[in-house]
Formats: sequence, structure tokens, C-alpha cells
Amino acid sequence: MKVMILAAGLGERMRPLTDKTPKPLLKVGGIPLILWHIERLAHDGFKEIVINIAHLGYQIPEALGDGSEWGVHISYSDEQEEGGLESAGGIVKALPLLGDETFLVISGDIWCDYDFVYDKKLPEGILAHLILVPNPEHNPEGDFALNDGFVTDAKAYTFSGIGYYSPKLFEGVPYGKSALAPLLREAMKEGNVTGELYEGEWLDIGTPERLELLNAQLINRY
Repeated sequence: MKVMILAAGLGERMRPLTDKTPKPLLKVGGIPLILWHIERLAHDGFKEIVINIAHLGYQIPEALGDGSEWGVHISYSDEQEEGGLESAGGIVKALPLLGDETFLVISGDIWCDYDFVYDKKLPEGILAHLILVPNPEHNPEGDFALNDGFVTDAKAYTFSGIGYYSPKLFEGVPYGKSALAPLLREAMKEGNVTGELYEGEWLDIGTPERLELLNAQLINRY
């Protein structure tokens, strides 16, 4: 299975840290945030990684190269000219690199100890399988709900930024900027989205304060 790490965001809420550094390269526990993902993905059996880049994106391939240092192969989907295509738009542009099978997508600005499943299979007719988490303080209402293993458009849990997708979810989506949530909500109406609740470690590194908190936790741990 191939995996895409979403790394093209502007990181507006992380300014001034992201004025000169793309958010995925901000350091957590002494190493870039995105590298935690790459090392865990390699550990969990993933070999092919696609990373989309936009804001200061040239710095990411400069830092990571082709991934051989970590036993993986990294391809880059370059959105620097477009200025970032948002989640669905970025995935649509990267589809030629992701292939025709189920693929995993991870937000580049989260921290977690979730075990990625490299051989995850989606049942017939299912277009996405989402990993939900208990609501953090900054998202108290949540995004979606779970009902007998299906994700519904109600507020109960927070979308973790981790999901397994069929390329069919993106059929007919035109090239350009587009968000992922509306696509998912349409698929939910048809009962085509499954999910699970993950209650392990997870943190959205969306602000300097959350980055500082995680760094403090890691220093105390290691």
C-alpha cells in the first residue's frame, strides 16, 4: 500500500515559526515532525511514500531526499505554483503517484502512536475508512460520529487526519483547490464510509503552544 503525507499547508496558525520553515519540518523532540511519520511508516511496513509540498516546499525534499536513508522511497507532488490545493485537491493531483489501489493519507501536522496498517482492505463499496479520536480541547464538538462501524455526519468524535481511501472517492473531482470534508460527507450519505475510534496518543500540532507542549512531554519521556 502507498501512503500520502499531506504537507502543503501554509501553517498560518504556527506563525512566526512557519515564516521560514514549512510546518512539517518544525522539530518535535529534536527531529522534524514529518520524520516521526516516516520512521513509523517504515517500521509498519510501508515502502512507497508520496508527500505534497507547497509553502516553502522546496525545503522538504532538501531535508528528506528520496527517503532511502529510512528504507523507503519518497515521491513529491509539487503544488508550489498553485500555492496549495487543500486536502482533496492535493490528493487528486497526486493520484497518478498513488495508483489504483487503496491508499493511506496522513496529515503532516499531527503526532500519534497509531499503528498504520499497510495491508488494509476496504470492503466492496466502501470508499473511505477514517480514524477518529476523542475530542481535544480545541475541537470540543467533534467532526463525525460512529454508528455500527460506519461514520456519519454528526458531531461526536474528531477526525484524526488519518484515513484509508479508495481512488474511486475522487472520481470526477476536478483539478484545483478542493476540501476533503464535503466529499466524505457525500459518501457518508450513501453509507460508504467506515471508521474506528482510536484512543491512543494523538495531538494536532496546530499552534506554537501545542508544539511546545508536545516537546515538553517528549523531553520528560525520553
